[in-house]
Amino acid sequence: MQAHRARRATTFATALAAPLLAAAPGTAEEIALDRIEVAGVRSREEAAPGLNLATPSRSGSRLGLTPLETPASLDIISGETVRARGQNTLEEAVTQNAVGITSIASPGNGNHSFAARGFVGPSSVQQLYDGTRLYVGVGTVTFPFDTWSAERIEVLRGPASVLYGEGAIGGIINVVPKKPTFVPVGEARAAIGSDGLARLALDSGGPVGEDLAYRLNLSGNRADGWVKPDGDFRNLALSAAVTWRAAPDLSVTLSHDLGHNEPTRYWGSPLVDTRVPDRLRFTNYNIQDSQIAWFDNWTQLRAEWNPSPDITVRNTAYRLSTERHWRDVEQYTYQPATGLIGRSDYIEIRHHEEQIGNRLDATVRGSLLGIKSATVIGFDVNHIAFRRDSNAPFGGESVVDPFDFAQGRFINLAGTRTDIVSRTRQASVFAENRLELTPHFALVTGLRYDAPTVAVSRPLAGTAFEKTFDSVSTRAAAVYTPTPDLALYAQVATAADPLGSLITTSVPQAQFQLATGEQVEAGAKGLFDNGRGEWTFAAYHIRKDNLLSPIPGRPTEVAAIGSQSSRGIEVAFAYQLSEQWRIEANTALLRARYDSFSQNTDAGLVSFAGKVPVDVPQRVTNVWLSYAFAPGWVARLGINDVGPVFSDFANTVRRPAYTLVNATLDWQVTPTSRLSLRGYNLTDRLYAISGNSNSWLLGRPRSVELAYHVTF
Repeated sequence: MQAHRARRATTFATALAAPLLAAAPGTAEEIALDRIEVAGVRSREEAAPGLNLATPSRSGSRLGLTPLETPASLDIISGETVRARGQNTLEEAVTQNAVGITSIASPGNGNHSFAARGFVGPSSVQQLYDGTRLYVGVGTVTFPFDTWSAERIEVLRGPASVLYGEGAIGGIINVVPKKPTFVPVGEARAAIGSDGLARLALDSGGPVGEDLAYRLNLSGNRADGWVKPDGDFRNLALSAAVTWRAAPDLSVTLSHDLGHNEPTRYWGSPLVDTRVPDRLRFTNYNIQDSQIAWFDNWTQLRAEWNPSPDITVRNTAYRLSTERHWRDVEQYTYQPATGLIGRSDYIEIRHHEEQIGNRLDATVRGSLLGIKSATVIGFDVNHIAFRRDSNAPFGGESVVDPFDFAQGRFINLAGTRTDIVSRTRQASVFAENRLELTPHFALVTGLRYDAPTVAVSRPLAGTAFEKTFDSVSTRAAAVYTPTPDLALYAQVATAADPLGSLITTSVPQAQFQLATGEQVEAGAKGLFDNGRGEWTFAAYHIRKDNLLSPIPGRPTEVAAIGSQSSRGIEVAFAYQLSEQWRIEANTALLRARYDSFSQNTDAGLVSFAGKVPVDVPQRVTNVWLSYAFAPGWVARLGINDVGPVFSDFANTVRRPAYTLVNATLDWQVTPTSRLSLRGYNLTDRLYAISGNSNSWLLGRPRSVELAYHVTF
């Protein structure tokens, strides 16, 4: 069976390479085989266009199973695909390629907050970098943000707590960076675009002697921005790593990643009669001395030891740190009586966070009573120190004319002081097993116990607590492969989510236990037409209990929802129609509801049971079509369709559905250089990424980029 799959993988890769025949030297067969190991199975580091069902991954299982072998819904998006489609940010790459993932990005959450399977935010959709998580403080994730250094992006949909701990009932997003290579590589990119945009990027790697290899990626971006005034942004990302082959069975990799990001200081556009008028679309109502800056550092030391072909021991030690600063006025409300814009929530916040941790696991492959088995057992430990300085309770108000206004300066009524100090000690143990009962039937099970102890003090409020939020997560699943090209699976998984951000749990939140959830999922995956196509189907039901939810427009306050559930279906396929044409598409349909949710209001106790959760669309579709219409030329067209969402519990404030149309045109100037024209939001659709009852944070209007890419 493995040999048959290897032939299928080679055939599929050949089909994927066909559109490049006119764009690069060599035949499609040569291009495909260049990316296949001798055994015929795609390597762990390589991914290609399509669903990558034959590409091993450690995001869906620590056993390194392929998506075809994994009893869960797993997307593997290659970095090459992301960059070819002109997706420069993690948000674009995930929402325009993965199945059913949408963004609710804003500067307050680090422009990294996602919705998956009816659950929203970094406390339910966990984000990882090379398999490591930074524990989230106050709902903010700021790294990674640039896709240049990504080898691939892996998205696991559905509960992942059994793999990565609490905070992953909706799924996980794992960015896997480019790794050191003993084969020389080099490429660079320069781009210019609308609104003064400029990009520069470099990728270099190769051997340094027989036993040492390196990889260096550097990228920088800046623009004047599409909102005025002060819509500019700039950022810099560095990824550097060195691998040492200390022995034939031992390798050590030291890596350091840093990101400096000063994003657009734009918090939204005020609503007038439930929409943003065109005349206000490009106006930024923030203050003159606003500031947003994030600085992240990730240092990791990895060792992998293979004392025998059946035993692998991995250890990762790491230090992660982040420094963040916001100074803005963040709420804008149109006042019908006067026609003016009211500004409130003058907020200054600083985050200081350091996380030191270690993860060790061992994988053993063999047989149990004559049955093939693979088992991984491990543990991880972390110490997280977090401090927030702020000017809470965030007072200050002003009123400005919507068309002719002085920006004004920051109002700091309370002064900026330390208001949260947190220390977290975390430890966990985990295990996973795959038991191949027959060549066609396997059981995959997992178990994890987490015991984070959180100590939080709030000096301004004079409160403090210490509590251990322990949890047990499980997964039991079966995979049936009647043919080498078809897999049927079913799973039951349990998970736990924090009541907000674990390391900054508030005193009211600390009175509750972690939210718990359970998912039942069944699905099928396969290849067809001699490996030219791939497809997946999944149906699921998730229920989450004992949960709290932020009150819309008041992110520092929570409501006791009780329970929430979702059920849905997801379909994806990729097909090489011919040597010139290729299509990839996916869609997700779901029904998400609050099951038990009452809230005290001025009118008394109000039940929102049966309402759609805030920020959850119930329809998401992505389509990408590519056409190699002439020697050296490839055109791509992408469609991203997102259904309507609600901004409030009562479902009275609705953000409309939208459809984005993006396109790229590539010309292979020489075998080592390529010119790319990229168009975004070609219909110039006005749409909201996130928002509340007073304002929408709008996505960018129609824009273009011209990029030149060289390899050396």
